[in-house]
Order: sequence, then structure tokens, then C-alpha cells
Amino acid sequence: MNDVHTTERSVPTRASDLRSRGLRWAALIALSVGGLALGESVGLTAAGLFSALIVAATLAVTGRGPSRVPRPLGKLAQGVLASAVGLMVHRDTIAALGSMWVPVVSIAAATLVLSVAAGALLALHRDVDAVTGSLAMTAGGATGLVAMARELGGDDRIVAVVQYLRVALVVVSMPMIVTFGFRADTGAETVTTTDGGGSEWYVSLPVLALFIVGGTAVASLVRLPAPATLGPLAVSAGVELGGWSDAVTVPPMLMTAALILIGWQAGLAFDRAIGRILPYAALLTLLVGAACAGLGVLLSHLTGASLLEAYLATTPGGLAAVLAVSASTASNVTFVAAAQVLRLVIMLVTTPLMAKAFAHFSSRRRRA
Repeated sequence: MNDVHTTERSVPTRASDLRSRGLRWAALIALSVGGLALGESVGLTAAGLFSALIVAATLAVTGRGPSRVPRPLGKLAQGVLASAVGLMVHRDTIAALGSMWVPVVSIAAATLVLSVAAGALLALHRDVDAVTGSLAMTAGGATGLVAMARELGGDDRIVAVVQYLRVALVVVSMPMIVTFGFRADTGAETVTTTDGGGSEWYVSLPVLALFIVGGTAVASLVRLPAPATLGPLAVSAGVELGGWSDAVTVPPMLMTAALILIGWQAGLAFDRAIGRILPYAALLTLLVGAACAGLGVLLSHLTGASLLEAYLATTPGGLAAVLAVSASTASNVTFVAAAQVLRLVIMLVTTPLMAKAFAHFSSRRRRA
């Protein structure tokens, strides 16, 4: 008899749980879409990701959000973002560097060293481990690094907050520095060219699926860290450089959905303890930004580019905003884009390897 009553009570309980979960997801989706619309109306870079991160973190802290993003959806979002980056590695963009590729790569390597040093300093905080510190302070590839943080054993909450703190500081400060520091005219008219806008979505989607599924499978077989990111990145970049992509593009709605998923993934794991890290992380971020500006001066000296172009080429983040400002000031957009994309790819490829090495080194020290 008791078993019958228990079964009868469990049915409405399950229904109530399902209804509660449905309402939590509905609130998350509705508020994120509202934040996306608001962000886009004011010209916010990566508005979908920022709105999703803020909304998910708020709901998580107040206990009103879903527990987590399903793992397959998170991996799919990683693959979409990685494929988008890989498709940016055009042959003509890389060729545009010409004889300047050696100093540009050297400056990118120096930026990587600065990021590693800043990550090591952040890891001195009691709430941050070595892997999380290295991922959080890497100057470039914010969305990709947040996407792969959990897979590499890092705390994706901290990585997300610090990475987007860096992007926000860059996006806010760059127009003021360009306008008042360089006295640049940001009202210049530019001429843009298009290649037809890429293939139709129904052509691009199957190709992107091959990039994501095939790239992830191959990267897993060869035991690359973060295979869901590095695999699609390598495959899509190889196809693009080989000239076989036929102008395949990531549909804007798919990219927005991927950014929202990444924002949710990090935001839903948020807690109040992250606030203790922010002042320390903000100081390190400002120091890295200042050091990158110094590298810009060196790049200008080595390549003959103007100080403004070198500054834009070495700005640590906010690729879309950098290119927009570059175009509005009639700077050499091709040079700036090539340097930024090259640095972005270097960061996304090398940072997971370094993070894995840091984790191995830290575990050996603990055992000793």
C-alpha cells in the first residue's frame, strides 16, 4: 500500500521538476535574447556572448538558472567557433605580410610570453590554479579559450570573467586612445570588397559539420588537448589555405547561437567567489595591455608601419572592434587583420599545449 502512495506522489513530483526546469530554461533564453537585442542596438561586440554570460551568471548566483549546458551542445559550440577562426586564415591575408611576417610572428610570440607571465602571476591567487591562470590571461581568442577551459581542467568561470574583462577594457579604451592619443580622424571613408558573401547556408552547414566531426575525431585520435577546438580549427584552416573551401562561411545565426551557448556554459557555473579575483585580474590585464602597446612601438620600428597601425595590430583582443577602428581611420586594414589573425591562431594553438604542460608540472610538484 505504501508503495502505491509513493508512486502516486512521485508522478506529480517528476512533473513539477520538469516544469521547473522548463521555466528556468525559458527564463534563461528569453533574458539572453533580450540582452542580445539590447547589446546589438548599442553596437556591443559579441553581444550574444556577453548577454548570455551576464544573464546566466545572475540566474546562477540567485539560484534561478538551469544547472548546466548539456555537454554535446558545449562541444558543438566549440567546433563552430573554431571553424570560424580557421576560415579566417586566408592565403591572401597571410601573403599580405610579405617580408614583415618574421617581426609579426616574433611580436606574437612575445605577446604569448607576456600572457604566460601574467597567467603565472594570476595563479599566485589562492583561488586560481596554473591552468586557469594561463588560459585567463592569454591575450587573444577569448571565446575559444573559454570554450576549451573546462576540457583542459581549468575553471571556465574565472577564464570567462577575466577574458571578457580584457576584451571590455580593450573595446572601451581603444577608440579613446586612437582618437585622443593618436589624434586620428575616425570618420574616414573606406572602400570594402566582398567575395559574394560565401556559400548559401545549406551548402555551408554540411561542410561545417565535416570540419567539426572530422576535426574532433582526428584530434582525439592523435590526443591533442581540447580536440573539439583544435581539431576543427586545424581542418578548417587547412581547407581554407588549400583553396578548397569555396567561400564557406559560418551562418550568422549559428555563430550567435554558439556564442550564447559558450556564455551560458561559463555563466551557469558562476558563484560569488569570482569577485575576489577581479581587482587582481584587472590590474594584470592593464599591465598586459600596456606591454602590448610597447610591443606595438617595436613592431612599428621593425616593419615601417605607422605607430597607429602597429598599435592596432598588437592590441590584445577585440578583433572585430580593431578592424572597424582600423577601417575608420584609413589605416592598412590588411596588415592589421593579418597580424591580428596570426596572433589569434598562435594563441589558440599554443595555449592548450602550455596549459597541459602546466597541469603536468603542477601535479609533479604536488607529488614531490
